Order: sequence, then structure tokens, then C-alpha cells
Amino acid sequence: MKEKILEKFLRYIAIDTTSDPESSTQPSTQKQLNLSKLLVKELQEMGVTEVGLDQYGYVMATIPSNLPAGKKVPKIGFIAHVDSAPDAPGANINPQIIENYDGNDIVINAQKKMVMKVEEFPELLNYKGQTIITTDGNTLLAADDKAGIAEIMTAAQYLMEHPEFPRGEIKIGFTPDEEIGRGVDKFDVEKFGADWAYTLDGGEIGEMEYENFNAASAKIFIQGRNIHPGYAKGKMINAIILASEFNSLLPVEQRPEFTQDYEGFFHIIRFDGTVESATIQYIIRDHDFNKFEEKKNLIEESITYMNKKYGNGTFKLEMKDQYYNMRKQIEPHYHIVEKAVDAMKMAGVEPNIKPIRGGTDGARLSYMGLPCPNIFAGGHNFHGRYEYVPLESMEKATQVILNIVKLYAQE
Repeated sequence: MKEKILEKFLRYIAIDTTSDPESSTQPSTQKQLNLSKLLVKELQEMGVTEVGLDQYGYVMATIPSNLPAGKKVPKIGFIAHVDSAPDAPGANINPQIIENYDGNDIVINAQKKMVMKVEEFPELLNYKGQTIITTDGNTLLAADDKAGIAEIMTAAQYLMEHPEFPRGEIKIGFTPDEEIGRGVDKFDVEKFGADWAYTLDGGEIGEMEYENFNAASAKIFIQGRNIHPGYAKGKMINAIILASEFNSLLPVEQRPEFTQDYEGFFHIIRFDGTVESATIQYIIRDHDFNKFEEKKNLIEESITYMNKKYGNGTFKLEMKDQYYNMRKQIEPHYHIVEKAVDAMKMAGVEPNIKPIRGGTDGARLSYMGLPCPNIFAGGHNFHGRYEYVPLESMEKATQVILNIVKLYAQE
């Protein structure tokens, strides 16, 4: 199984699928379809049924039930996303495969003096003796979420090659644009046809999440006034300075680098500016809905304050909610979490149920009527050049998928 997972994973990460938050199309980049089309072809070659790719970039497919006629069990879905994050280059990925990892520091790129030190990444020691796949320091690895895709595809292949393995009807879905918060904008839950589903989009082995951040984005436009600096007294309004002043109004201790667990944050993700005009962008996160609303209110109050100080229209705000904490939708169906926990234990994996400090397609799907907790895909250090994934973790995730299928078939 490990060889099949590795083969698939390397094939998928060779395809650049970086999404684009500035694009208004869906998918946001056409190159995502290159992987989607490949997945359709592979699923069809396996003999999976109802395989399709729609105009928005969604791949859906069905593995038919092999249970005795008349036995009804829930239809279970498994979902992963094809896009990779725009935070780091995603083209021409050149993975390094480190077999029998010895527990020492890993040189990512000698020329750039990039070293993944055990002192800084102590979780590496959990994978001593295993096969670790890293980047070469020039790109991300795209284990987020091509590890999840490889795991689902390997499980699908196993099920099709082993008709004796008991299964109810299984639904498979691959989405575009998850990394830019638009992964399920046009996802047809009714067409997908699952009763419950799981995203394979989590981190290290054993992770299981059914609660996530409430999330919003804020884009702020600042209009300055540029005057020759020699004659600027009383006239110049420097948009760069105003942007910096606005940022200082937000609490320092609520930045990502100072928060953990259930603590939310304001995260400035982009700044573009000249004296004449500037734009700053934030993401706003909190697990607690009331605190989430308080954070959004603080942004609005700060905009009002700055406009009173510098004149109406100096600051303009575009703020929108992105997704909500799926805990509220999952808890009434908590048995789907318990099934995943049992499936991990069957695979010899210690479950680690924790809140995800981020979001997945499953969060929004849960609010669209498809309860959808998140299971580990095995990777670490997502969205950056130090990303890596242990092959054995991907193998365990694949076993967990198969165990979930088996457990539901036994109902």
C-alpha cells in the first residue's frame, strides 16, 4: 500500500494547482483542472461509477455498495481539495525522499542554508525510522492536500480491487479553491448524495477535528494625499502612516504568533501602499462566536475612529464572513466522530481530538447539510518551504478510511 500511495502522491504534486485569491472565476485557476481531469481518468480506470467533473471544477464519484440487497447503511463521503496554497510557489515541486530517517536535522537546501532542525521541529523525532518526504526549499510540498487525495484514491483502488471487502455506497469528492476559502461555493450537496462525510485535510497522524474557527476577511482601503515633501506641512496625508496607525489599534496579544488552542486572532496578511493610497488585508478568527463578533466590531469601530480623525471616506472597509465553527452542526451527529475514533484505534493510531486553528471545506459543508469532520492527512508545516509528510502517516490515513467504511458496513 505504501508504494501505491507514494506513486500517487508524487504524480499529483508534480501538477501545479496553486489557487488565486484575486481571481473571480471558479476554479480560480484553470491549472487546477489538470489534476481534476487526471483524477477522473484514474477513477474511471478503477471501475468507479458516476465519475464526473463539472464546470466549477468539482469531481464526484461513487463506489457502489456490495452489501446484500435490502441492507441499508449510511452513504459515506470522503473529500479532499486539489488546490495548493498561494503562500509559496507550487510549480516544479522537487521532493526529497528520506528513507529510514535517522532523527537528525534535515538539510532542505544546502545552497540556501535551509535546515529543518530537530530543536525547532521536535515532532520530527516521532518519525525516526520512517520515510519522510520534504521539499527542496524552493516550493511548498502540496501535501496539503495532495496527501489527502492520494489516501482517498489509494483506498478507492483497494476497495475496487477487493470486492470481498464489505462496504456500503461510498461517495468521493475533490474540490478546487479550498485554500482561498471558496472550496464549496458551488458544491452540490444533494448531487453528492452522502449522509455524512469526512475531509482528509488534517495535519499530523491521529488528528481529528470537529470544531474550527469562525472566520472573516477584512480588506481596508486608505486614501491619502500626496504633496511634494518640501511643501507638505499641513497638507500631506500619508496613507502608509495611516495604515500603520490603524494596525496599532488592534491588540498585539491577539496576533497569531501570540495565540494558541482556542485563542483567536487578527492576522494582517497583506499590505500594499504608497503615500497616495494603501490597502491592508486581515483574516479574523475565533472559535467562540461572541468573541468572533467582538473582533469584527473592533475592526468597524477602528475604521469609524480613523475616519473621524482624518475625514470621512479616508478609510473604507470590505468585510465578509468566510465560514463558521462546525461544532454546532457536528455534535447532534457525534457518532460520526466516534466512528472515526474507532477506525483510528483499529489502525493502531492514537486519536487526538483537537480544535483546528483554521478551516476546511468540511466546516462549510456542515452548514450546508452535510456533517463533515476532518481527519489527519499526515503533513506538517503546511503552506511553506519546510512542509513535509511521513509516508507511514499517509498509509495509516488510508487504513482509517477503509476502517470507517468497514464500520459503517457493519451497522
